[in-house]
Amino acid sequence: MDQLNGSRREFLATTGMVAGAALATQAGLATSAYAQGDDVIRIGLVGSGGRGTGAARDALSTDHNVKLVAVGDVFEDRANRAVGSIKGGLGDKGSKVDVAPDKVFFGFDAFKKVIDSGVDLVILATPPGFRPQQFEYAINAGKHVFMEKPVATDAPGVRQVLAASKLAKEKNLKVGCGLQRHHDIGYIETINRIKDGQIGDVIAMRAYWNNAGVWEPPLKRENAKSEMEYQMRNWYYYNWLCGDHIVEQHIHNLDVCNWVKGDYPVRANGMGGRQVRVDKRYGEIYDHHCVEFEYKDGSRTYSQCRHIPNTWNQVSEFVHGSKGTSNPSGSITAAGNDWRYRGPRPNPYVVEHDDLLKAIKGGVAYNEADNGAYSTMTSILGRMATYSGKVIEWNDALNSQISLFPKELSWDADMPVKPDSEGNYPIATPGVTKVV
Repeated sequence: MDQLNGSRREFLATTGMVAGAALATQAGLATSAYAQGDDVIRIGLVGSGGRGTGAARDALSTDHNVKLVAVGDVFEDRANRAVGSIKGGLGDKGSKVDVAPDKVFFGFDAFKKVIDSGVDLVILATPPGFRPQQFEYAINAGKHVFMEKPVATDAPGVRQVLAASKLAKEKNLKVGCGLQRHHDIGYIETINRIKDGQIGDVIAMRAYWNNAGVWEPPLKRENAKSEMEYQMRNWYYYNWLCGDHIVEQHIHNLDVCNWVKGDYPVRANGMGGRQVRVDKRYGEIYDHHCVEFEYKDGSRTYSQCRHIPNTWNQVSEFVHGSKGTSNPSGSITAAGNDWRYRGPRPNPYVVEHDDLLKAIKGGVAYNEADNGAYSTMTSILGRMATYSGKVIEWNDALNSQISLFPKELSWDADMPVKPDSEGNYPIATPGVTKVV
């Protein structure tokens, strides 16, 4: 199949979603939006780690009539901590947390229990490897969805999300995706100016997520009850859960480049490896990636992401045009036409929930899943290029049958990646590792 052509047709719609959502309050309440027949939007949270509790607080911080009524996590301790953590961070809006003890779920089926508990909107914030099956289940159940980025860790998962997105549109379900730069007024205004030609034709872009890295693995092997628990507690370091940091973090920057182009790459090549973060406790992911993405018009994005302390830090994007340059977060440099965004800048992590809730209340079309899936695929394409050391074509990558996900979910499951007798995991080797 060739998903790329369809994505190009639908891409431009994503940049207009903020404006579309702003009209929602004028459209009246959608008569079938709420499970209990009133005007309260009942929210369920799936995945109660730091990003999940943060996303729940962001949604409840809006001025909408919303309540958090159910919470689920695979781990009982995290599920039980979540309600108090969310409520404690909301101040005078803490009353929006209304989770009864029997609406706190844990285990591998917790997501189903949350989705089936009478909620209207579900927030999906587990490690991204779980996103495709949970999104599919939520859409099949007729729920609106906010899902964190990335939305998958492999090509089969991306295709599963795209199929569920199609069904969501048919059901008139609203879908938000946690690429919050699309709801940042500085980015919106700047990219609109780029698209209006203020820096001329876009020739090249640079994208960076270079910093010291993320949290250390919290669970030691000797304290793990199983290999599944060990990997899930240390989820950032395993590809079936995280996708590597080029997918989990750098997606934000690559998504901005796609937004500027109104398109997705046709191929990529790159290199990367493990130079500093080499201990076996760091699982299987790289600590640096450098990728060149090519678009169909021949323009390129030059991409770096690195997790190495005491090196150059940079988390941003830059656009080079025939008449000038831009940092799309809020500035343009062009001969005689310099510009900087200086207006108010509401928190985009809250605005993205506000826009979704407006669309739900107004019954207007709203679906960010396709863009989330294709920008996730862009990031996976980059990982494929660095792991293989080869030029990887978009369509070959998107149609790959290589699944990273376990065949079953249980604490004693046979894991897709296993350590050797000394606890070392196999590491991708360019020129050897198969990625498509």
